[in-house]
Amino acid sequence: MARGNKAIKYAVLGVLLVTAVACTTRFRNHGYVPSEAELAEIALGADTKDSISETIGSPSASGMLSDSSYVYVRTRIKHYGGRAPQLVERQVVEIGFDQRGIARNVEHYALEDGQAVPITRRITDSGIEKSSFLRQLLANIGNFDPSTLTTQ
Repeated sequence: MARGNKAIKYAVLGVLLVTAVACTTRFRNHGYVPSEAELAEIALGADTKDSISETIGSPSASGMLSDSSYVYVRTRIKHYGGRAPQLVERQVVEIGFDQRGIARNVEHYALEDGQAVPITRRITDSGIEKSSFLRQLLANIGNFDPSTLTTQ
């Protein structure tokens, strides 16, 4: 009987230990943003894209519409148990360049500066689901061109 009680105690202790470990908070960091000291080394009006890449590293992304800026992004995400991950912090540093590739400005953005962008899902209907196999087969009869076949 004492041996059975001991096994139950160990099982309960194991379940409590697994539950405690599963409910710990984990943070994941993604991306890179240069420090204030590294950004202070940038000489606006003198440094080029190449010199900035050598000094503080390659950017996470370049400008969206043109190649006129370097964008560094750092994101911190909180994971807690079985809950959905939560975005805790986002920092964005954008270094703008002129047409000659010389640094003109440095801008900082944070999570509070951003706006939520709704993601929509658009699907183009192909119409295949509405047609039977026989109809699809017969519709392709006129699309066959024997001159495109090559003989070997």
